[in-house]
Amino acid sequence: MPTLFAPPAAPLAQLHAHVQVNGFAVLDAPDAPAWLGCNASDLVALQDSWGDLADDHYLKDGGRYRKRRHSCAVVAQDSVRKVAHRAHWQPLAYNALHGGMQRWFEPVSEAAWCNPAWQALLQAGARVASALRGEQPWFVEAHQFRIDTSDGIGRPTPEGAHRDGVDVVMVCLVSRVGVKGGESRVFEANGPSGQRFTMQQPWTVLLLDDAKMIHETTPIQPTDAHGWRDTLVLTFRAGGFQGDGEADVAAAAAGSGQAPTNAPTNAPSNAPS
Repeated sequence: MPTLFAPPAAPLAQLHAHVQVNGFAVLDAPDAPAWLGCNASDLVALQDSWGDLADDHYLKDGGRYRKRRHSCAVVAQDSVRKVAHRAHWQPLAYNALHGGMQRWFEPVSEAAWCNPAWQALLQAGARVASALRGEQPWFVEAHQFRIDTSDGIGRPTPEGAHRDGVDVVMVCLVSRVGVKGGESRVFEANGPSGQRFTMQQPWTVLLLDDAKMIHETTPIQPTDAHGWRDTLVLTFRAGGFQGDGEADVAAAAAGSGQAPTNAPTNAPSNAPS
């Protein structure tokens, strides 16, 4: 049985400083309600929405192990404004497997958006980003993931070790049921140092300065007949959403005739119109 290394949790009062100095920090699960300023019951209620995620039809490795939902918001001075549903887009430089294309996922449910814990998670991540880069509006992409083992193995990061092309990445473990593996690995982008650990308690949170750190999560396998690993990944970017303008230029250069990033008319038939 492989050794499970415990996450190197930072004291709550030093969380922002750890991100600034080390490029990452881990929030211990019991500290999550205090950090977020919400009730533990709100976090428990939010977990239920992971039972209703849609299949990810874009996996280029042919896998069927990932379900997800995706929505976007702008957070400014602790005010959360949900924006019109839009495609998720990354350049190939940051995602060699799935970059360069518009991916239309089903949106996050209204029930999840209205949960006080959801709002608090976006606000808390924005405060971390502002501590790093200065107070400003943050363009947030929210990804609900379920990686399951119905086919024997699930890959949380099929693209491998990567950066996301944003300012701050926030990875929250939501649940972990009947699986082994799923080790988080965090490396300096321009140095030799790294850490490996396994998040096991729901609402353990990994915070990353995306300019400094590369990250990945190892595959999971079932320990029972069927298992899964649920996460919430929030990315915070200054100045605009990733792909604004870039996706249109790339599509034009390729002669693809794709619609602009924010135009739902180009969504596949399984995506919301």
